[in-house]
Amino acid sequence: MCTTLGSEFESLLNHPDFIGILAITMGCLTGMIAIVFHTMTGMAKSRAREATKREIAAYVAEGSIEPDKAIAMLNAGRSGCEITEDGVKIT
Repeated sequence: MCTTLGSEFESLLNHPDFIGILAITMGCLTGMIAIVFHTMTGMAKSRAREATKREIAAYVAEGSIEPDKAIAMLNAGRSGCEITEDGVKIT
């Protein structure tokens, strides 16, 4: 059985399209890994953003921060999206 597996592996290495098959396989694998890490990064950013919103809301409820200043903090660094007292306004 080992000789059959070894000879099949050797015939695969000697296949004329081996380099192309290997390149496509490695490209697909790299793409899948990139997609997974991109998704994980997005999840971490969303989780951190929501935690920040909860903290700011707690400070507003406590009275440490005025609601106008909290809205300004939440809008800092954003373009195309504005948080108002009535809700989210997309511009």
